[in-house]
Amino acid sequence: MMGVVDSLMVGQIGTAPLAASSLVNGLYFLVLVLGIGLTSAITPMIAIARGGKRDEECGVIINQAFIVNGIFSVILVILLFILASLIKYFDQPPEVAILAESYLQTLAISSIPFMIFQVYKQFYEGVSEVIVPMVIAILANISNAIFNWVFIFGHLGFESMGLDGAGYSTLLNRGLMAIAIMFMVFNTERYKKYKLHFRLREISGSVVKKLLQIGLPSGFQYFLEVGSFSFAAIMIGWIGEEGLAAHQIAMNLASTSYMLILGISTAGTIRVADAYGQHDKRSIRKAGFTAQFLSGSVMACFGIFFVLFRFFLPTLYVDDPEVIAIAANLIIIAAMFQIFDGLQASGIAILKGLTDVKIPMIISFMSYWVISIPIGALFGFYFELGVVGIWIGLSVGLALVGIITSARFNRLSKIID
Repeated sequence: MMGVVDSLMVGQIGTAPLAASSLVNGLYFLVLVLGIGLTSAITPMIAIARGGKRDEECGVIINQAFIVNGIFSVILVILLFILASLIKYFDQPPEVAILAESYLQTLAISSIPFMIFQVYKQFYEGVSEVIVPMVIAILANISNAIFNWVFIFGHLGFESMGLDGAGYSTLLNRGLMAIAIMFMVFNTERYKKYKLHFRLREISGSVVKKLLQIGLPSGFQYFLEVGSFSFAAIMIGWIGEEGLAAHQIAMNLASTSYMLILGISTAGTIRVADAYGQHDKRSIRKAGFTAQFLSGSVMACFGIFFVLFRFFLPTLYVDDPEVIAIAANLIIIAAMFQIFDGLQASGIAILKGLTDVKIPMIISFMSYWVISIPIGALFGFYFELGVVGIWIGLSVGLALVGIITSARFNRLSKIID
């Protein structure tokens, strides 16, 4: 929701800042998902250990995860600064490129507190206690809107910083989120048994290896998915500024529904992993298929909502008639792929609960890069459907991943010992 609020507020200062925001968000998450994937290994590992009644192992996992992700967050910052310096070579409108470079540099620095927050958020998920991260996120969204109002538009004595102001707000909020979640973890009495405090001398090579074995393929799977959408944004930038702004609006709306599904999918990971730790095949299948049913049902409702309000929703972002018209068409496509988006998100998640991550990574590569992107380019440029054609390609990729991962979970869950 922070991204949604940023786009709503940035859209008020012009089409170019909104287009730059779209470009940067795509590129930023293209790199950041590697870190998200690495931290995502924590949840199933904690849930499996907890399901097996091995409490002290949970503390060992978190200690190693803090070390691994701390190092990796620095690598992410370096990669993002390099990427920011290359934006001017991406054949984007000049004004968009200038705004995007400084915005991405600020977001890059915010990756360090974001990764710290992620480590302890994944711990909370692993022990099936998710209220604290949720409350922190809600408060952070409120403060993000306030800081945006101050920094973007220039209030309370601050000068107007435009798009950069949204970046500074994100950096400040992520720092506060990291501090808040660490304070809560280390000061909760019932977590003392896990021995979560960081201890550099107690490095476990086997746990680090397991984190990397699950986390890196998960990160690359996210990278391949988000990368396809990021590359789509670059292709749309070749078409024009209005198309890129419309893409950002439609992506913002689709991302809003996806966040709810991501929560359901995470619950699927937790419940499947917990049952896996207990070697309970029936509960594994029940948890996995429940997550998929819920995801598909909720996304079907969002699809109907998008179709009904496709002309109204873009007006919340901009008042440019051309951008609104393009966005309305994209929202129809987004409505059509909602169910498949829900299935692919939950399919990847429940397979992760079984620590099955390498094959889903290959499925993502084939679906998004071998099939989806070429189809989008074909429809977008050869058949001259423009932005709509590129989105048709993205829809095909989501459908393939959803169907194939669902079938794979059905097969694997039957043969688990």
